[in-house]
Order: sequence, then structure tokens, then C-alpha cells
Amino acid sequence: MVSLFYSYSHADSALRDELEKHLSLLRRQGAIATWHDRKIDAGQVIDHEISSHLKEAGIILLLVSPDFLSSDYCYDIEMTEAMRRHEAGEAVVIPVILRPCHWHRAPFGKLLAVPTDGKAVTQFTNRDEAFLDITRQIERVALKVTSTVKAPTGITGPALAAPIPTAPPLFRSANLGIAPKYTDYDQDTFIDEAFEFMASYFQQSLEELKRQHPQVDARFTRMDAQRFSATAYLAGQSKAQCMIFKGGLGGHGRAISFSHQISSDINGLNESLYLSIERDGLKLKPLGMAMLFKTPGLMDKQQAAEYCWSIFIKRIQ
Repeated sequence: MVSLFYSYSHADSALRDELEKHLSLLRRQGAIATWHDRKIDAGQVIDHEISSHLKEAGIILLLVSPDFLSSDYCYDIEMTEAMRRHEAGEAVVIPVILRPCHWHRAPFGKLLAVPTDGKAVTQFTNRDEAFLDITRQIERVALKVTSTVKAPTGITGPALAAPIPTAPPLFRSANLGIAPKYTDYDQDTFIDEAFEFMASYFQQSLEELKRQHPQVDARFTRMDAQRFSATAYLAGQSKAQCMIFKGGLGGHGRAISFSHQISSDINGLNESLYLSIERDGLKLKPLGMAMLFKTPGLMDKQQAAEYCWSIFIKRIQ
């Protein structure tokens, strides 16, 4: 059995409770034992109990939301200790994205988040689908953690039960993965969703840019279903602009492209992110044109949006 620790903001208690329901079968089967601070009994020292369970957990769930990121206790204490234990190989940290927020640059941003592609639970039309995805991935991690737990040494007292016989080692290849098959519809839908996510990401980022920097003006324009543009002005002068559109070189292929030029015609581009079918799902693969062809690696939708934003914002920073 693996001990599972919830690190969360109390503002997200309802979503934590929903996740707890979905994990109930794993608890009944003895795969996991869950703990959160609402299980502290009256009279116990709160900080001591939290610290004790955090240090004993084999799996630590970071329930990520704007409230989680703004909580000094969650971020500075629980998350810091969780990442220390993760990097030391003492526990596995799983970021669970509950609500949309800017989390990729946090210390845990390098970890693979759930649900798949880091899509926030509240963005799902059917939240049960999101929690099912999370549950399945936690189950896989729990099985791996359980299989690596070593028996304690130096035990004294009553004789231990005889060990269960193990099967002889198998000599086989570890290269058994097969890339999943995705239909044309699946691939086109992924590009459409990634493009719409990027449009929303740019629009909201421009609004936040104006809020944080009164000297900056910004303009977001939805040119048509295939293109949008963004412009940032400093003291009334255009300092950064881009057009993002569906399609790659020559306007062909399943891709999303970036150009520093805003035009009614697509005459050129400065970067292009092509669809890539991987064993863990559909991803976007930049050509690396914006980085002198140093490819930054495969990206999910949010990573791709941040990558294009970094190319855009660099001209005004």
C-alpha cells in the first residue's frame, strides 16, 4: 500500500472531495491510503501532523489552482518539501491541475501533470472524465511505487511469514511500446483545440501585460477562424507583433505557425510547430527556427502557447 498525501488550498476542498471519491476503489483494494489535513483530530498539533504525513508519503498530489499558487503554506512549505523528496527519489510528485492558472514556470512545472496535457479539471465538460484520467494515472504510479518498495532490514521479534515465492526473471526486450493510432479527425481536432487554446492564452496574457505595465498598450485581433494577431505598444509605439495561424510551410500540413509580420496574406513565418504522434499522445514539435534550429522538444498545448508567447514578448522585454 502506498501512502498518498494531498497538498491543496482549502478553497479547492470540493474538487479534492470529488477526486477522493474517484480514488475510493484504489483505497478499498489496498493500493493507496490517502491523507489530507481534514483528517487531523482535535488536540493534535496541525503543523506536526502535516509534516509527518508529508515526509512519509510515497505519492504527493499537488492540487494546483490560483489559490494553491497564492498560498504561502502550500507553495513555500508543502510544495518545497514535496519537490525535495521527489528529486531525492523518496516520493513521486504528481501535479493535478484543478483550475486554469500559470503554473508551468513553478518548480513542479517540469513534471508531467494530470489530467493529460495539463488541461484543468474545470475545463472539462464532464468532470468525471477528468477525474477518471487522473485516477488511472495515479493507479499506474502507485503500482510502480509499490513494486520498488524494499523489505525492511534488521527486524527483530516474532518470526516473519515466509516470503512469497517469486517467478524466475524473464529475458525479454523492454522495447515493447507501440504508438497509438489516431484518425485524421483526431489529429485535426487536436490542432483546432491547440490553436483555440493558444488564441485564448495570448488574449489573456495581453490583458495581464497591460494590467501589470500601465505604460504598455496591447491589441488582440481574431482575423478569421484560421488566424489571430497580437501587438504590444510601448509609449504608443509598436514594439512586438505577431500573427499565428494554422498550417506550416506553404500553409500546408497539420501545424501551427508564428510570424512576426501581420498580413492578410501568409507570406512567411518565423516558427512552425508540427503535429507529432507520440506513445503518450499527440504533441506539437517546433522546427526550432526561432532558436536557430535548436529544437526545444515536444510540447503539449500549454507549453506550445508559452513557447510562442516567449518569442513574441522577447521584442518588448
